[in-house]
Amino acid sequence: MADFIERFEPLARPYDVLFCDVWGVVHNGMAAFAAACDALVRFRQRGGTVILITNAPRAGEAVARILDRLNVPKAAYDAITSSGDVTRSIVAERKGQRVFHLGPQRDRSIFTGLDVHFAPLESADYVVCSGLFDDTVETPESYRDMLAAMRTRSLFMVCANPDIVVERGDALVYCAGALADAYAARGGKVLYCGKPYAPIYETALAMAAALRGGRAVRRERVLAIGDSVRTDLKGAAGFGVDAIFVTSGLHAEQYGLREAPDMAALNKVFAAAGVAPKAVMSGLAW
Repeated sequence: MADFIERFEPLARPYDVLFCDVWGVVHNGMAAFAAACDALVRFRQRGGTVILITNAPRAGEAVARILDRLNVPKAAYDAITSSGDVTRSIVAERKGQRVFHLGPQRDRSIFTGLDVHFAPLESADYVVCSGLFDDTVETPESYRDMLAAMRTRSLFMVCANPDIVVERGDALVYCAGALADAYAARGGKVLYCGKPYAPIYETALAMAAALRGGRAVRRERVLAIGDSVRTDLKGAAGFGVDAIFVTSGLHAEQYGLREAPDMAALNKVFAAAGVAPKAVMSGLAW
């Protein structure tokens, strides 16, 4: 049974490294959460290492530029690893193959510097899905015919963002994970980059070790922070690290008030998912 806590500092003491989710914990797509940023800064000031770990379908450098625009202080983190970084490594391994990019133009930066040959769906060798073409009006149902055509050709899909939905201001919008799940339900083969799958955590752990002088980081000294049961909590559990669940993001209104979530309801969700966070917070605060 997870307990609700208001302050992060007492729980943070046994940990050397944080794997912190970005969207929903550090910002909501429109503005930074000041208290969360302050908590990360203070953790680092005490000698801790913060790796931001995000399912954003773009390279870590591009994520950093977004954080700058949202006024997330650089002092709040040491490094960033993204599902976009994992996707880039897969695309690089498929050099010479033709790719159909399913996603908005703004995500094309994921391919920058790679030897990529783009092709229409009819002649592509595989698909990289980074999201919906227009997530302001479309839903996964909008892609029924396209997914059927992909399945007919048995195209392999690389999902650059396993999130199903993400918070944008006060609204929830669909992400690449929703399309990937719909394709997998049709029998399509999908490789999911990012949380909750191991490669992004392995990358983050290697980054933390390098930043801490090359010393191996024990997993019991790592704490993950996130707002999604499906990605953050299951990913942490699968990788063998502790986690805190934050309700300021995806589940802000689903389980009671933002400031006082319904812990009984949340614990039922955790039990059903087979995960057990160390604690629940309404929002990350020192």
